[in-house]
Amino acid sequence: MPRIVSFLPAGTEIVAALGAGDQLVGRSHECDYPASVRELPVVSRPALELGGLTQAEIDVAVATRLRSGESLYLVDEELLRALEPDVILTQDLCQVCAPSGNELSRAITTLPRKPEVLYLTPRTLAEIDKNILAVGRAIGREREAVALIEANRERLKAVGASTQGKPQRRVVFLEWTDPFYCAGHWVPEMIEIAGGFDPFGRPGRDSVRIELDAVREFKPEIVVVAPCGFGLADAERLANELPELPGAVICPVDANAHFARPGPRYANGVEALALALWA
Repeated sequence: MPRIVSFLPAGTEIVAALGAGDQLVGRSHECDYPASVRELPVVSRPALELGGLTQAEIDVAVATRLRSGESLYLVDEELLRALEPDVILTQDLCQVCAPSGNELSRAITTLPRKPEVLYLTPRTLAEIDKNILAVGRAIGREREAVALIEANRERLKAVGASTQGKPQRRVVFLEWTDPFYCAGHWVPEMIEIAGGFDPFGRPGRDSVRIELDAVREFKPEIVVVAPCGFGLADAERLANELPELPGAVICPVDANAHFARPGPRYANGVEALALALWA
């Protein structure tokens, strides 16, 4: 069985969902689901200490480091060598999400035996499915991957059928709240399937800043607060700090579980959105 090191929470979740959690031998500091992976050795850590900072301060600190060309993560090269991975899961979609580029490439060159490296870089729901299949093939779990993809698609069909014929709900989905960032990549698809319309969403593209005045002018019925990298408790706290948005129902959600990580739980996210929009 291949030994797997995952630098990406979504990759870790895919491996576990395919029934190969016992093949994981190392993880990133952000890999926390399922709970069993928290016992694994940690092969990457943040280069910045962001604890206690506000969202605005985090935004500035991250932007400043990226502009300087420095990575946001540190790779434990010695530990990586000791773990002797056969497969490494990482990404090159978002510099904020996981190690990518020079720091990981340099670490891999130090390994005595070169592993297979999968870069999971989806921008759409269909590409998430392709990533699940690619991981399945790499670790000998292709049949399980196909079954998982088919099950998720059936769940999406059921949600779509339940909202068919209903007027779309006016939604603003916030991937960050200070400053406001819109929904990007696969999230606009999730909103549409759940029966919502978000004029700021950028399907298949990066999330970008949006203005408070524009959000107010749209007059959303529902504002979904899903700060990237945060769980439900932090989303609830940040939802309470939002500026006034007259007429909108504020709905904090667990971004890490259902929206920010392009892994097997995206169907849960669509179902959760549908409940929020049509409760």
